[in-house]
Amino acid sequence: MAKEKFEDALQKLEDIVRKLETGDMPLEEAMKSFEEGVKLVRFCSAKLEETQRRVEMLLGKEDSLRTKCFQEEDSDGKG
Repeated sequence: MAKEKFEDALQKLEDIVRKLETGDMPLEEAMKSFEEGVKLVRFCSAKLEETQRRVEMLLGKEDSLRTKCFQEEDSDGKG
């Protein structure tokens, strides 16, 4: 999975969720899909964390640029 792209992994995860939500899978198959989903979640989470660290490192080199959490934006979206 190391060479897999984030977008591909996310799409696979969404497919697994859709299949599991139907409830039509045999238990054995559902467990295999769930296990694959857990691996994909971990992969996506690691990629997002890596990307966040890279962005923060790049922004850290620019004194005029700062990171800002989305939650800090005003409710009207003008942030």
